[in-house]
Amino acid sequence: MFDLHKSLGLAIGLAVFAVFPLPVDAAEPAGQLDIDGDYRYRFHDPETADDAKQLACREALRLAVASSPFFREETASLVDHALVAELANLLATQHVADYQIQHQTERGRTVSCRVTGVLPVENSRRAILARVAGNAQTDGIDQNRALRILSVQETADGFVAIQYQALKRLDWLTTAYDGTLREVADIMVDFFDDHGLLIKTERHPARRTRTGEDIMQPGSIGSLKVPKPLRASSYRVWLVK
Repeated sequence: MFDLHKSLGLAIGLAVFAVFPLPVDAAEPAGQLDIDGDYRYRFHDPETADDAKQLACREALRLAVASSPFFREETASLVDHALVAELANLLATQHVADYQIQHQTERGRTVSCRVTGVLPVENSRRAILARVAGNAQTDGIDQNRALRILSVQETADGFVAIQYQALKRLDWLTTAYDGTLREVADIMVDFFDDHGLLIKTERHPARRTRTGEDIMQPGSIGSLKVPKPLRASSYRVWLVK
């Protein structure tokens, strides 16, 4: 015998089953965050305007990452300002997509740059967790084709002590040592104030000693001590890639 109530209940149940599971099976796009930042910089000799523009755009992108709500939330528990600056640089240089320079100016010795980009949230979160856990880099703090930074620490007398290793022969005296390699054999040090703003960037050649012994063979280890400015509350040591 036909039961109207049972038939209606079965139809409603099938309708509910057909409509509601769809969002569960549908793949949601990975979260992405639009970021933007700007930076103004006054350069001095021997810096060139082109070098200053590159620095301004690089810092604008780093600040775009550092000032994003996502980054602030993910790093809120960290008290190591140098690590936070390093994380912002890591995401800016290795994870930001669709990077674009929106506006640049040059007025006298002051340049400015405004940039935009897209930050993939989940990949960035994994990168932060890996670096904080100490699993991001196993062979050193930073590395390019010429050098590897082995250790960085602040000394009691106000210096940043850096130990590095040559990965290929570095000869600062030979004329055959081309400009490109000379650039990647320089150690860069950024100093930041209490607000995370860049005070200055220093470039130091990776010589074995400050005087003499300019040739470093592959595997040779050198050291460098850089004075920390009084206004600097944090710093970042890095290599040109």
